[in-house]
Amino acid sequence: MILRAAFLVTALTTAAAAPAYAQQAAPAAATTATAPAAAKANVTAGATVSDAKGGAVGTIASVNGDVAVIDTGVVKASVPTSSFAQSDKGLLIGMTKVELEAAAQGAAQQQQQQFLASLTPGVSVSDQNGGAVGTIEAIEGDMVTIATPNAKAKLPKTSIAQGPNGPVIGMTQDQLEAAVNSTTPPAG
Repeated sequence: MILRAAFLVTALTTAAAAPAYAQQAAPAAATTATAPAAAKANVTAGATVSDAKGGAVGTIASVNGDVAVIDTGVVKASVPTSSFAQSDKGLLIGMTKVELEAAAQGAAQQQQQQFLASLTPGVSVSDQNGGAVGTIEAIEGDMVTIATPNAKAKLPKTSIAQGPNGPVIGMTQDQLEAAVNSTTPPAG
């Protein structure tokens, strides 16, 4: 049983998968702001970040080693702590908010494209909670066939996201099988 009404599953998987992964930090190429050697930037969570002209960029959401995550309100972008300069008004970075958001979104899109290109038959697919859904059976253009124990569903590649352990969709195995069964015409 191949799911012919992929738009139904696409709507369900996209709506469920997108919020879980939209907040992942995307690496961004940041231009180093110039600062005197004596003024090492004090990059700490909660600090406000501005651009070189004083325009608001965002706040530091977290710091892990030599990487800080800037939350602009639109994206969360990972930036090396060496990219920051300290001023009397707080942290500075050599990118405007618009530039940082564009770089982060571009990096996220590139990562997603590389991930989708790496999908191959036999790879296990999970739901958002890590539960087994099925395996990739075939890839035809922008469509991926996922085989569960009881059904086969043809989904657009865009409904698959990269999770911590591989491909993830926004539906459980039961939900996917129910969607397939509800769109498959009865035999006869």
